[in-house]
Amino acid sequence: MASTPITIDTINPKVLECEYAVRGEIVILAQKIQEELKNNPNSHPFDEILYCNIGNPQSLSQQPITFFREVLALCDHPAILGKSETRVLFSGDSIKRASQILDQIPGRATGAYSHSQGIKGLRDTIAAGIEARDGFPVDPNDLFLTDGASPAVHMMMQLLIRSKKDGILCPIPQYPLYSASIALHGGTLVPYYLDEAAGWGMEVSELQKQLESAKSKGIIVRALVVINPGNPTGQVLAEKNQKEIVDFCKREGLVLLADEVYQENVYVPDKQFHSFKEVARSMGYGDKDIALVSFQSVSKGYYGECGKRGGYMEITGFSPEIREQIYKLASVNLCSNISGQILASLVMNPPKVGDESYDSYFAEKNAILSSLARRAQKLEDAFNGLEGVSCNRAEGAMYLFPRIVLPNKALEAAKEAKTAPDAFYARRLLNATGIVVVPGSGFGQVDGTWHIRCTILPQEDRISAIITRLTKFHTEFMDEFRG
Repeated sequence: MASTPITIDTINPKVLECEYAVRGEIVILAQKIQEELKNNPNSHPFDEILYCNIGNPQSLSQQPITFFREVLALCDHPAILGKSETRVLFSGDSIKRASQILDQIPGRATGAYSHSQGIKGLRDTIAAGIEARDGFPVDPNDLFLTDGASPAVHMMMQLLIRSKKDGILCPIPQYPLYSASIALHGGTLVPYYLDEAAGWGMEVSELQKQLESAKSKGIIVRALVVINPGNPTGQVLAEKNQKEIVDFCKREGLVLLADEVYQENVYVPDKQFHSFKEVARSMGYGDKDIALVSFQSVSKGYYGECGKRGGYMEITGFSPEIREQIYKLASVNLCSNISGQILASLVMNPPKVGDESYDSYFAEKNAILSSLARRAQKLEDAFNGLEGVSCNRAEGAMYLFPRIVLPNKALEAAKEAKTAPDAFYARRLLNATGIVVVPGSGFGQVDGTWHIRCTILPQEDRISAIITRLTKFHTEFMDEFRG
């Protein structure tokens, strides 16, 4: 008997259940249009695609931090370290840092495998950086260096989810990595709704309500995901709120999964980032009180090194037996890439005052973050100026998540097209303007409400063009479907 051929009906059903809107239907269409523009520049009523769908800064012309790239280049090609030309082309402290890092790598080779948790010397550096940020001790053995934060999230879902009866509390709206990962590993997403009317606030009463609802359905809730600053919503949690969340997790015995990859991206003077580790320790809670996993990535912040795939997770409050199992999962992947490991150490230990590269490093960092803040404000104001659109304050991260009240005729047209109303709007926006946004339905939202997620990442000199195109399109769209 021949084996059954692979069909859509015979693949893993968990793969079918998994969805990832950030690179979904609208983006696939945008890539098709981009190819059409390349072959025929007059094929559409615009001359370029403006990607506002994903947090990928360097694809939109953000320049990498010079010091970071100098160190990486020298680590990858150590043969040039001793050459006289190198001292002309590279800063003295980047040469020194690269030499120090190479001394920590077995064989001084970035092309070799490392320890499965990451190079010990780099973990030491990252641990020191976290200590300096939070003011509490860090054990380098609590750190697992990963290819960005996403593999770390998958690793924790593998660890926590045993069956469909295991649930993970996730914010709605949420970054679809979480819904996709939970689906792939066969668990159940337990939604808790952020309060849009309160600036996407997070209420512990809502957590409690959803926890009890899940329990009544026989679901065992294992963990709580918190994204701070928020994706796609852009809010920054108040420290008081974080303390309430920590207490909730301690009381209910939940693992706290803290997605903190946007910790550098805070744009308002009345908010600041506090890690959940810092908050928990300031409350007097130690390893025996709460299990906490903190995720960080080199893809976001001001560095935007998405393609280098660097990141880490810090795990605290787990028994030695559980840590052995997490290490086993890391070992299956052998190790994360070495360039990403190096970048993670640089992000947590950048040039200091007095270093040769400090002035240029600080100027580059400040220019990027200041520009992001201005872009966020301009786009926020533009959305709030559109008919039927309301947009909460852009406090942090890289996104706006405006709500759009669509006319009934637009809702009917979307129904006829067999698509969600916000996806209908996003597709029409793309076809008319070349602007790519993600429908809110890809992130989850309160039933009967419609949103889009728009990044703030197009370069500052392109923001006005985006606003002009968006405003013209929205006015014509509302006129077309009005009444």
